[in-house]
Amino acid sequence: MPASSSSPSRIHVLEVIGNAIVGGMETWVERFIERMPRERFRFTALCPFEGPFTARLRALDVEVLIVPMPDDPPWASLQVALALVSASGIDLLHAHLPKAHLLAGLVGRLAGKPVVTTIHGRQLTMLDLEVHRAVGSHLSTVCRHGYFHALGLGVNAAQLSCEMNGVDTALFQPRQPAPGGLRERLGVAPGVPLAGFIGRLSPEKGPEVFVRAMALLQARDAQAQAVVVGEGPMDAELLALADRLGALPRLHFAGLQGDMPAVYGELDMVVSSSHSEAMPLALMEAMASGLPVVATRVGGVPDIVEHGQTGWLVAPGDAQDIANRCAALAADPALGRRLGACGRQRVMERFSLDESVERVSRLLARLAQPRADGPRRVAMLAGGSGSPAR
Repeated sequence: MPASSSSPSRIHVLEVIGNAIVGGMETWVERFIERMPRERFRFTALCPFEGPFTARLRALDVEVLIVPMPDDPPWASLQVALALVSASGIDLLHAHLPKAHLLAGLVGRLAGKPVVTTIHGRQLTMLDLEVHRAVGSHLSTVCRHGYFHALGLGVNAAQLSCEMNGVDTALFQPRQPAPGGLRERLGVAPGVPLAGFIGRLSPEKGPEVFVRAMALLQARDAQAQAVVVGEGPMDAELLALADRLGALPRLHFAGLQGDMPAVYGELDMVVSSSHSEAMPLALMEAMASGLPVVATRVGGVPDIVEHGQTGWLVAPGDAQDIANRCAALAADPALGRRLGACGRQRVMERFSLDESVERVSRLLARLAQPRADGPRRVAMLAGGSGSPAR
């Protein structure tokens, strides 16, 4: 691959992405790249496999290469990534998820390039911490909970920052149900309360808690219905649970949906029943869409939701409390509208996507600046002596 002929003033970032499914991390990366100023940055990406996500990256004019990212990176992955960094004039490696952080850390260390990883979860994993200590990578958390967890583990504040997630409040805004929309497809009549779960159907998201809560809600409100939007490894298990609890057919499984702004316009409330979260995009999108939310008090969620003002916070796993809160919203649409309006205002004031992207762009620009210890670090790798890179 020939060296880049782009303007030397543009920072060339290698995005090392540890997964390529339809998920929150992938959505964050896509929106981040889409919004970054192209007069200042250009992007290449490494992903572990092909899929709709890699196709969307290419549509953003991002060159995508596929390399395996197992727990122990094979030499072929290291070799390809290292050659790419050298041939393409990469200035900075930006990793997402622990395995990608490991690959990026090793390659960055060998190439003498700075490495930053975005911690998308509510806390560091042991692998993230080990890689950081070994190669001196910068850790960027997306919530305050993750930031303070890293400080508590002894991470130097100079190698740590918090760039909170943001949401596009122009794309996600209050909407009315549209003809042929989700309600109509599911057979949910206008005016019938409809609660939604939006997310990957995997254990950390707690979708089984949502199913149990909706069964309890239906026992209290004969009209109320609910919908699960998403897919994942718990698909069959959740369907069986809903059937066993008698929640079908008023609990719908809609799978993945392409037009999420329109989906939020079909709902009356959104539930986030996660056991573990950082700054969930679905929750922020729901609030930007003017919907009241009921969310578990985990990770960075309390930084988003003001209890009693924009929705309610509940204990993880408390299906009964979720059901009670949803029943209150179903019984009082005006309450839902007030909470939803306050939620949208909060997101607009504190969680703008443009501001979030600008903070990350400033971080990458700072880290990509030539380092005074660069030649010394390369000499160390060739057998010289000196202290580990910072």
